[in-house]
Amino acid sequence: MTDASAHVQKKFEKELASGTVSLVLLAVLAQAGEPMYGYQIAKRLEDSGGVLGGKQSTLYPVLRNLDAAGLLQSRIEPSVSGPPRRYYRITETGRAVLAAWTATWRDTRDSVDAVLGGTS
Repeated sequence: MTDASAHVQKKFEKELASGTVSLVLLAVLAQAGEPMYGYQIAKRLEDSGGVLGGKQSTLYPVLRNLDAAGLLQSRIEPSVSGPPRRYYRITETGRAVLAAWTATWRDTRDSVDAVLGGTS
């Protein structure tokens, strides 16, 4: 891969990830069944080969935005091993949005797959 194509590839990956991070974060918190703090969420994504690709710094602004939008609720709790931790959990509104975004994701994925299926 040339430097130019590597740059274009990196840009595409970044744009793709930025469009899916919110969806993935809502899904992780919906599946968790209990509140999670940022590092736990990042580890879950990392363990699953997640969309953030080990970039924890990307996670926190998105979590704050989802919280501000009412899709998540957060609370701060003291930690025995360091600074206080902010725990997040998905709200009912967040679950409804997750369902809608999941349907949109699947429709988009299917459409893209149909087009890519015709390439060699």
